[in-house]
Amino acid sequence: MTFAQVQWLDLYVEGDPHPRRFDRADSVRGYLSKVERLGEEGIQTLLERGEVAPPTTRRRYRLRPLSEGLEPSPL
Repeated sequence: MTFAQVQWLDLYVEGDPHPRRFDRADSVRGYLSKVERLGEEGIQTLLERGEVAPPTTRRRYRLRPLSEGLEPSPL
């Protein structure tokens, strides 16, 4: 898979104006589990629906595909 073929995902967390960007759903899952300490129910709901909020989680999370034409520039 080339850089241009990556389906980037932006994770928006309540209270943080800057999204976190991931290259695949497995990366999002790892981040949510280890850093945000979300349970499996919250993670699965977010990945399936694109959004999860209290009472399932402490904060609101939204997951969106990166808009076309806004691909991150290569380093």
